[in-house]
Amino acid sequence: MSPGPERRIIIPLDVCDTASAVRLVERLRDHVGAFKVGLELIHSAGFGVFEALHNAGAGRIFYDCKLHDIPNTVAGAAGAIAKLGVWMFNVHASGGARMVAAAAEAVAAGGPPDGRPALLGVTLLTSVDAIELASELCVDLPPTDYVARMAEMCRHNGCDGVVCSPHEARAVRARCGGGFTIVTPGIRPAWALGADQRRFMTPAEAVRSGADYMVIGRPITGAADPADAARLVADEMAGAEGS
Repeated sequence: MSPGPERRIIIPLDVCDTASAVRLVERLRDHVGAFKVGLELIHSAGFGVFEALHNAGAGRIFYDCKLHDIPNTVAGAAGAIAKLGVWMFNVHASGGARMVAAAAEAVAAGGPPDGRPALLGVTLLTSVDAIELASELCVDLPPTDYVARMAEMCRHNGCDGVVCSPHEARAVRARCGGGFTIVTPGIRPAWALGADQRRFMTPAEAVRSGADYMVIGRPITGAADPADAARLVADEMAGAEGS
């Protein structure tokens, strides 16, 4: 069953100190489903930020760490992350099947299934377009085919879902079926413009494409009234759910 519209929204805490992150949580905790801690915040504030965010009422935290290393190293890191109390975290699928499986095994060993974080595979960064995929990463596949194949590999090796562009969500859902979580960055409401993420969709389009959760930053956090902006996004998704 899909989450309710406001529960689909994940707010990235793209700030550089704990106090700023806590203020965002306090302002939006009743209007969104989760908060994302990425590399900027964790490297600026340290791992104590997780406790501060939980104390501020964050509830569910997505640790966007994007692990990518040899299997043993990723397994060690994944086992440690499983004890942080986060809702979910991710690894780069491009690390390969053995690396993904090592992370999944470490998470499974870290505690009971109902208490462990979900593991996601990052298929392809939304900042990478088809030209860069071919000319710089030397992948001779269209982005949709590449992402769908990476998602299937992640599913076969223990991931609970993937992070992908909303443009690939439909192909991932077709390849991996229901019950496989799809988180999509690159979401911009109809009243906001895209910036550094080139492959974006509106929240309504993402819902129709099969996305479960959407990472939505500046259109909400940069609004004059972030809570009202979150409500507008939830309303847009609710309309798509009923269509």
